[in-house]
Amino acid sequence: METTSLQKSFMKLRSNKAFELFVIGVIIFSALVVGIKTYDLPKGLVLFVGWLDNLITAIFLAEILIRFAGEEQKRNFFKNGWNIFDTIIVVASLMPVEESDMAFIGRLLRIFRVLRMISIIPELRLLLNSLLKALPQLGYVMLLMFIIFYIYAAIGATVFAHINEELWGDIAISLLTLFRVMTFEDWTDVMYETMAVYPLSWTFYLSFIFLTAFAFLNMVIGIILNVMENEQAEQKHEDGEPSRAELSDEISELKAMIIELKELQTKRS
Repeated sequence: METTSLQKSFMKLRSNKAFELFVIGVIIFSALVVGIKTYDLPKGLVLFVGWLDNLITAIFLAEILIRFAGEEQKRNFFKNGWNIFDTIIVVASLMPVEESDMAFIGRLLRIFRVLRMISIIPELRLLLNSLLKALPQLGYVMLLMFIIFYIYAAIGATVFAHINEELWGDIAISLLTLFRVMTFEDWTDVMYETMAVYPLSWTFYLSFIFLTAFAFLNMVIGIILNVMENEQAEQKHEDGEPSRAELSDEISELKAMIIELKELQTKRS
């Protein structure tokens, strides 16, 4: 009985909003500590920051143990991918960062503690899950985008190579140049250089920009937004809220009932 009451206490603690905010605050503070370590600090401050880093690791370890202790079915804890991710990050943080062969790896792994923000904040989890689920569809868009890139790079290397070998010397360099054009990094300098020889070459650049920077970018945004809407609908359904389809069915049933009642009233009158 005592174990059950203790488990309930851990369950209340891990679902407590103040506890979640505290963990988020520690994660943010951990990110700041990582940033501070990149500066040249006095020896005393280095020791202090080291103690802070150990304290953060201890807090993370305590937090993951509380979440594990508050789980009714311990097996289910590791069925959640985010719990596995958090556990790996926390266990990796226990690696010593003193001067040793594994010190460098230990420091790198502690940097990844900032990623725990994703597992703590539901909105960030939703964004990441949506992005991962959108990857198969995005893959086809990226393939089509690469085909367009390749065609334009081949044209650029064939037509503009004699103008500037550094930008259009071969297809690989042409691809890098087109990426520069797509990201608008001084792309007008590239265009004006070729326009001095081919006045109508501006059509090459504008058509490429419209296809890649505008059309494909909007396609990517549309796919991600569509997946996010589906994810939100599934989340609401899991939380017990009716989906749009269910609401539509209920509305249709109510309309049918109203029509039947009107017909009955008409027959009686």
